[in-house]
Amino acid sequence: MSLDVAAIRDQFPSLASGIAHFDGPGGTQTPAIVGEAIAKTLTGPLSNRGTGTASEDNATAAVGAFRAAVADLLGGVPEGVVYGRSATQIVYDFSRHLAKGWRPGDEIVVSQLDHDSNVRPWIQAAEAVGATVHWLRLDPATADLDLSALEEVIGERTRLVALTAASNLLGTKPAVARVAARAHAVGALVWVDGVHYTAHAAVDVAALGADFFVCSPYKFFGPHCAALIADPALLQTITPDKLLPSTDLVPERFEFGTLPYEIMAGATAAIDFIASLSPVDGSRRERILAAEQSIDDHELALRRRIEQGLAELGDSITLHSVAADRTPTLFFTLRRTEAEQVYRSLQQRDILAPAGDFYAYETFRALNTGKPAGIRVGLAPYNDDAEVDRLLTALHELV
Repeated sequence: MSLDVAAIRDQFPSLASGIAHFDGPGGTQTPAIVGEAIAKTLTGPLSNRGTGTASEDNATAAVGAFRAAVADLLGGVPEGVVYGRSATQIVYDFSRHLAKGWRPGDEIVVSQLDHDSNVRPWIQAAEAVGATVHWLRLDPATADLDLSALEEVIGERTRLVALTAASNLLGTKPAVARVAARAHAVGALVWVDGVHYTAHAAVDVAALGADFFVCSPYKFFGPHCAALIADPALLQTITPDKLLPSTDLVPERFEFGTLPYEIMAGATAAIDFIASLSPVDGSRRERILAAEQSIDDHELALRRRIEQGLAELGDSITLHSVAADRTPTLFFTLRRTEAEQVYRSLQQRDILAPAGDFYAYETFRALNTGKPAGIRVGLAPYNDDAEVDRLLTALHELV
């Protein structure tokens, strides 16, 4: 069943501005229900977690609801959900936790397809203990990872493989399950960055082979925060540095300081909003899976329209998002015009399609575009045909 895009748009107050937002990969707009959940929780009554008073109960309930919602979204269990301020913060924290067990001669594998937040923390942690870093390389022609030497890159000394489930720059969805199978065959852990992927896919961490999976609710209508999900038994084997009086329970042992209950409530509301888009009834998990299929169908149709419009520009642009399996995110560079100039010109028409490399440092370097930046067009469920028309008309006039 197709999405009722007009009804969806009515739930986003910010869209009344008239701006056509193609900046979803950097963070989506937020429906009113999410803001209301944040305000309701924050204005309380609210205090530190506990039981016996309404303020304590509200805090405890906000944490439990957050863990349950994230587990339903990703296909895990609430006891394995760790709250984080950002995906970058979570990766930095866990790279330090895990590196305690690494030794000189151990090997870590990262990829050229990733946002730098899933590259640099692992490299820095490896360097600190004398571990060796190996790379899964990007093939610019296919916009995907070259896995022809997978068994050479991931070997008996590999301790961890860090890989994105979808490139925030190109949209490419690499063969995560294949990489994970090889990693697990040699006893290595698999860390999957699902920040971009989660906004455009029905996530099943077990099917992906992810030992750790990270996402960020602000990429799918929520507030600025992040979550990690893993098997609670695996989390039990990891010992973080922490304050002496703080709990040693999992997952709380990885959450430092007082949690922002209102932000957690906003993230829960965002996940419930996704479930509300389902064309069928059922459990929240079942409704999320059905909603994601409808979202994917809608975004794919818009993506194909944009791709057709870009193709009509001929050699004026180079589209780098060409992988066979990818999200509705398109990255292109311009032959005669600088991306920053096009970005600013689009702004003047109330169209937001930013320019840059979007922290995909290694990906952008591997593309070797000869340009300082490119344009990224990313879709969200609230984008419609009229906005696509505006974008394509503007690009044809500008480029």
